[in-house]
Amino acid sequence: MSYLLRVELPDVPGSLGRLASAIGSAGGNIDAIEIVERFEGRAIDDVFLAPEPGVMPDSIVSACTSLQDVQVLWISHYGAGSNLTRDLEVVEAMTSEPAAARDTLVDLLPATFVVDWALRVRRVGDGAKIMHGSQAAPTEIPEGMYWPLDLDRGRRIDVPERMSDMLVAGCSFEEDEMIVIARRGGPEILDSEIARLCHLAALATSISR
Repeated sequence: MSYLLRVELPDVPGSLGRLASAIGSAGGNIDAIEIVERFEGRAIDDVFLAPEPGVMPDSIVSACTSLQDVQVLWISHYGAGSNLTRDLEVVEAMTSEPAAARDTLVDLLPATFVVDWALRVRRVGDGAKIMHGSQAAPTEIPEGMYWPLDLDRGRRIDVPERMSDMLVAGCSFEEDEMIVIARRGGPEILDSEIARLCHLAALATSISR
């Protein structure tokens, strides 16, 4: 069983090493660590780990929070074997088949951002139409879901109350298209993740031309 652990810690030399040591001493094997945001002397890191047999995730959380100024923001299962895809690898995949760059990005976003699904949506009259979706993505726009297409800078998107456990964000692809990612339950989609999404969407548009 593998987990995504999101932690906030001091952005100073040695902090990440102490965190890794605490996780290891509690029986967690780290697969990867990604720094997702920095602000005011703090950092938010995503740690992808697999506990040793019989080790409960609560033990790893306790080991992390025992460190000074370390806060665990989230821990959840994540799909082991999803082959965490870094941004540069996404760009390489898009450039290998430029005409399909936008759809390639949609397909790779769930692993890249550790989200449940991604969609490419196009404006059609007063509504919108799904043009391409990743695995597990809806095939129709959920009733009551409004996805604005004026998302040049990207932002979080409100969802109907019945979908309150879903965190959604998006940004523009082109004038009449947008890309959407969704994460169920958490962790929160950070500003830095939205900025990365916008950057990759811009690259996909440029490559596809």
